[in-house]
Amino acid sequence: DEANAVAEQYGFWLGDAFASGGSNGFDHKKMGITAKGAWVSVKQHFAERDIDVQQDPLSVIGIGDMSGDVFGNGMLQSRTIRLIASFNHLHIFVDPDPDPVTGYAERERLFGLPRSGWGEYDVSLISAGGGVFSRSAKSVKITPEMASVFAIAIDGKDGKDAKQLSPDELIHALLKAPVQLIWNGGIGTYVKARGESHADVGDRANDHLRVNADELNCHVFGEGGNLGMTQKARISFDQLGGSVNTDFIDNSAGVDCSDHEVNIKIVLDEIVARKEIGIEQRNKLLTAMTDEVSELVLANNRRQVQTLSLAQRHSQSRQDQYRRFLHRMEEDHNLDRALEHLPSDDEIAERFVQGGRFTRPELAVLLAYAKTHIKLHLVNSSIHEDPQIAGEVLKSFPPTLVARYPQALLDHQLAREIVATQLANDIVDHMGVTFVVHLMGFVGGNVDEIVRSYYIAAESFGIRGKYRSIEQLADVAADVKLGMLLELIRLGRRTTRWIFRHRRNPTDVEKLVDHFQAKIRVLDKYRGQLMGRARADGWDERVLHLVDAGVPEPLARNAANAADMAIALPVIDAADKTSTEPVEVAQAYATLGQELSLDWLTEHIGNLPSSSHWQAMERDSLLDDVTTHQGALAARSLNGGGGDVAAWLTEHEHFAAGWRSVIEDARHAAVEDFSMFSIACRKLNDLCRTL
Repeated sequence: DEANAVAEQYGFWLGDAFASGGSNGFDHKKMGITAKGAWVSVKQHFAERDIDVQQDPLSVIGIGDMSGDVFGNGMLQSRTIRLIASFNHLHIFVDPDPDPVTGYAERERLFGLPRSGWGEYDVSLISAGGGVFSRSAKSVKITPEMASVFAIAIDGKDGKDAKQLSPDELIHALLKAPVQLIWNGGIGTYVKARGESHADVGDRANDHLRVNADELNCHVFGEGGNLGMTQKARISFDQLGGSVNTDFIDNSAGVDCSDHEVNIKIVLDEIVARKEIGIEQRNKLLTAMTDEVSELVLANNRRQVQTLSLAQRHSQSRQDQYRRFLHRMEEDHNLDRALEHLPSDDEIAERFVQGGRFTRPELAVLLAYAKTHIKLHLVNSSIHEDPQIAGEVLKSFPPTLVARYPQALLDHQLAREIVATQLANDIVDHMGVTFVVHLMGFVGGNVDEIVRSYYIAAESFGIRGKYRSIEQLADVAADVKLGMLLELIRLGRRTTRWIFRHRRNPTDVEKLVDHFQAKIRVLDKYRGQLMGRARADGWDERVLHLVDAGVPEPLARNAANAADMAIALPVIDAADKTSTEPVEVAQAYATLGQELSLDWLTEHIGNLPSSSHWQAMERDSLLDDVTTHQGALAARSLNGGGGDVAAWLTEHEHFAAGWRSVIEDARHAAVEDFSMFSIACRKLNDLCRTL
């Protein structure tokens, strides 16, 4: 409030948006927004371990106390939490066998006090062998219950009588205890990598408490606070099988909430200045939108942690894409791999040969660079001027505000920046970290051209809506959901690439979206015919697998083998060029796929393993070329054969026989490699020219 008063005194244009969270702003502690955002990460980590933290018992060791915003709100996010220990600067709380219901109620009571610490905890509620111990005490007696739950030796077998530990020694032991979650809501760096010295960490106050990452026995480390672990420690913990992101991912919700508050106040203050509403009405409206803002913020958190999970899976077979992405970031944004603790090219190669992968903490850094890279390019482009794309600004504001003042939001002073941010978040969250840089290397062009093509593809195929439907599945395993999302990523990548190559720089995005969208919806009803027999059988199998995994059948049929629907685009393109109905072209397309073994060709090209960036680009290019030729042939067969594909093939026996000879040679080749398929596709191109 004092900062805002100074800003207003100087007539600064932001007014009380200069410092967010004042009297007339969003109270982060009351909202619990930072803790809720970090808890989103915790839920994702455990969901991938088949644990529902909202339903299943969860053993926790905490750093902090209930008076803290992040710690206090965090420890109220689930009623199944079993907080077995926690510490702050004054006390150590120990409850070896807590009752979740009793513990939750007492934590809630402490959180509601004006000020509280573990000293205010009702010790009569603590299980046998526990208690609250002062950190100023000379020693703490280790009870059998404590020794059991924290794996502390008390019989001297380790050469040390551990029946009595100093408070700091006890904390050191707690950090190494076998537990499901360590929840960091305090201040200090408590975990380093084994190769780091305490001096490297730069937190002298906690040198005597700190442990090495390879000494942790927790499954998940939630970073609601800042720098609970060093980045090297996070990477080490991940490589050893633990689950952790980074603090700037886990606790980003508070900053995001502030961003929303500032952007909302900017537009509302303009409305106040026009005397459409008064300042009191503005303040009431702000308060009324609290829950809506919270949901916008948490949606961003959910998508970011989900993106990291998808990137871990995607990077396992695309290491070269990530290596080239790193090179691009070094060139464009002065990325310092040593500073960011990212692997060198040699280290990447060695890691993947040994079956390793990029860790979540490393991918978090790449995610940040990817979004920054795209946003900076978009801010300096004119993409926000497209009437259709300009509407993205509305998605960053609460529905209540959108309903009341849509035009004011479209005219926002920061509309250019907001649209750029929305699009950068959207394309990375839905298409992956490396997508834009990879496509630029594959086809060329500018970032805004690629993003525009992505927007057309995403809208035409309803990719974002399908994402939301999968994300909302409540009783489906995380791995199944991530697999479905990866299928959508493949659809988005293929269709964006096709649009970028065949509809580059459209003058009317809305018209093109409407055109594709309507025809894709029709073709989707004839999906089996569009795919051909082999792919249709594979689709049916995938649908059954998803239904068995708990996915509702309509969604399973829509999402199964989603990338196969990318062939709708060359079918529509061929139909447009020949004034033919897309469904007729699709039927001819499927028949040709079977009769000329083009289905076999596309399947085998798509399955080609790529050991380099160039091979990946060649594979994708060959796949695009085959589907485009198949679409053109389908249209020709309809126009030249009176709708009878078999008759058309008989009429063009020279072409059909020549191609069947090529396919027969390919089917019997001793080795299937890029050279063979490249030559086959070149012959297909040559034969098509003879028609």
